[in-house]
Amino acid sequence: MLNENIKAIRKSKGLSQEELAVKLNVVRQTISKWEQGLSVPDSDMLVYLSEALETPVSILLGETVIESEADSLKVISEKLEIINLQLAQRKTAGQRMLYWLFMSVCAVIAAIFAILKALNSPYLGWNYSDPETAAFGAAFHMFEWLFVRTAPVILIIAIIGVFLTQKNNRV
Repeated sequence: MLNENIKAIRKSKGLSQEELAVKLNVVRQTISKWEQGLSVPDSDMLVYLSEALETPVSILLGETVIESEADSLKVISEKLEIINLQLAQRKTAGQRMLYWLFMSVCAVIAAIFAILKALNSPYLGWNYSDPETAAFGAAFHMFEWLFVRTAPVILIIAIIGVFLTQKNNRV
């Protein structure tokens, strides 16, 4: 709701994202994120935004009824709390997704190492006089060579990522 209101009011005032960003002393990407609902302005910035758009904060937050100042501050704080909770849920979901991505990378690397160990480098015994076998053997050898040298680094990074995202999920 807030994101749609910012965009609609900005457009109705004939301002571009860049012009509004200059008025608020922020980068254009900040305005874009607000309008896409990826982030929200904090309470101070919300007040500056309402002044720049010459619109009451209650209108920005979707309130159409004129209330007393104490009531409107309470409504604003409640709406900001809801928005902050939604952003926290998105962040938690993103961290959970990263956690499982890191776990998957670890599992895939372990599986490929197991397959390479089980195959025991069969390309060494191939007949390289056949051009197709030679090309496939060279490609397989290149894959194995690159994998054996890069996989441990990627595995360590993934394990660190698992621990970091797991720690953040507990808090």
